[in-house]
Amino acid sequence: MNDEELIDKTLAGDSSAFGVLARKYQDRVYNLALPIVGNVDDAMDVTQETFLQALSHLDSFRRSSRFYTWLYRIAYNCAVGSLRRRRRTVSVDYVIDEYGETFESNVEAPDARASLSDDAKLLKVALDKLPLEYRTPLILREIEGANYEQIAETLNIPVGTVRSRLHRARASLREALERAGAQP
Repeated sequence: MNDEELIDKTLAGDSSAFGVLARKYQDRVYNLALPIVGNVDDAMDVTQETFLQALSHLDSFRRSSRFYTWLYRIAYNCAVGSLRRRRRTVSVDYVIDEYGETFESNVEAPDARASLSDDAKLLKVALDKLPLEYRTPLILREIEGANYEQIAETLNIPVGTVRSRLHRARASLREALERAGAQP
């Protein structure tokens, strides 16, 4: 069953149809929330809040965009709102905890593994220093695999702004990693 059919069933009173939608997108919503709020517990809360908001406002979904994009916009707003309510700094400890395998090497040499581990730590620090307006599009693009149009729709900004923010984010990240001595 596609998203449209599941939405129709949910609006007709079948709550299990919304459960299917929630299971389909829960990991993606969580992965969007985690780098914004900075810890697993808050990301889980944001994920739950996102689906509660989506369910309660499902009748306002205009279907001019994909459900996924609409849901991501809700998730982004919930995550930023949670961050504002808690007034705390954003952390990206998730990079090593959640995506550490990305930095692991197939090379068995201990010095190669140590270098990759150091680079992962440098990346974590550099990502942590990026402003949220640059970090969020970067996460959506590089981790979630969203295209520029999807990012623009999700963040409610023009595609040109997405391109410039991604360019600035990558340049800032590259500069910070070079200053810190990360290996290319």
